[in-house]
Amino acid sequence: MRLAIHHPAPIPATYRAARVASLFNIVDDADFRLELEVDLEARPWQIGLIVGPSGSGKTSAAKTLFGGESKEARWPDAPLIEAIAPGGDFNQVTGALAAVGLGSVPSWLRPFAHLSNGEQFRAGLARLLCERPALAVVDEFTSTIDRRVARIGAGAFAKAWRRGAGQFVGVTCHEDVTDWLQPDWVLDTRRGAFAWRCLRRAPRIQMDIRATNGSFWPAFEPHHYLKLPRMVAANYYVGFVDGAPVAHLCVSTRPGMKEARGCRLVIMPEWQGAGLGLRFLNEVAALWRRGVNRYQKPMPMLFHTSHPGLCEALRRDPLWAQVSASLHGDNRKRSEATFKASALRKGTADRSGSKGGHGGHFRAVQGFRYVE
Repeated sequence: MRLAIHHPAPIPATYRAARVASLFNIVDDADFRLELEVDLEARPWQIGLIVGPSGSGKTSAAKTLFGGESKEARWPDAPLIEAIAPGGDFNQVTGALAAVGLGSVPSWLRPFAHLSNGEQFRAGLARLLCERPALAVVDEFTSTIDRRVARIGAGAFAKAWRRGAGQFVGVTCHEDVTDWLQPDWVLDTRRGAFAWRCLRRAPRIQMDIRATNGSFWPAFEPHHYLKLPRMVAANYYVGFVDGAPVAHLCVSTRPGMKEARGCRLVIMPEWQGAGLGLRFLNEVAALWRRGVNRYQKPMPMLFHTSHPGLCEALRRDPLWAQVSASLHGDNRKRSEATFKASALRKGTADRSGSKGGHGGHFRAVQGFRYVE
């Protein structure tokens, strides 16, 4: 089909308009015109991209090709986990949030209006993944957010969108998302061209992993889904991309020095969704399995987590085997009694005892062992 856009703008008979037209040799009118061949029926497709600078006809092209007005989704004043697909499956919602890189669990409990621009962008993509319309057209796609978040988020969304049905069209003035979104076709309004593309791999991200100390943990701690003290006698590992710390993991040994235990896995929010977390964890686990540690002793690694998205990823990965699952915490009253008896034996508490204790929650903790 031939895409033809014409926005008439006759020059009014006023002094200023006439002077500008005369100064810059504009004759007859200031109409906007865009014409090009667009054949969207030539191949099956799932993702398209309309790209070009402001004022080049992107939005008009989207309306002409796909019809309708772009409507901004309304968000209720409710936590994100309740606002997305309220009648849908809980695991589907958490999976969608993790798939687009919004893996920071505290953000799931905040209303949409309380999120940062980058988090709102990813939340909108997660909502699209859950609602799965036959056709979704998103104007100003990635236009208002940090470019790193835009690229990583676009790549994460594209990977998740292709797992299901439906067609998605992004409309943006930023060409840098093209290699990450990997659209089936691109309509470039700057050059007035339409082209089909062959799918390629997203750009590679080179990460350097270093054994460090606990000095990096304060930067990562706010983004961990649990508030816990530092691990005892831990070995710290940090992943760096272009010199910036983006991934964190602690590893300690279990009694008997036969196994290691990984914990405190954190990926900085702007890098979530790029697949760095599991690759980082796998590489550190492989180092310990080969005995590349300060003990110079090969040890398989155990890893426990409550994060639904990470649990699903570990179950899919052939390098890991699930070895345990607890759907709730232990009896808190019994734990408090144990703490109290221990304090009395040591003479560190009076008869009122300690009020501390573990358990009494519904946090599902799942355990995995690195088996490669």
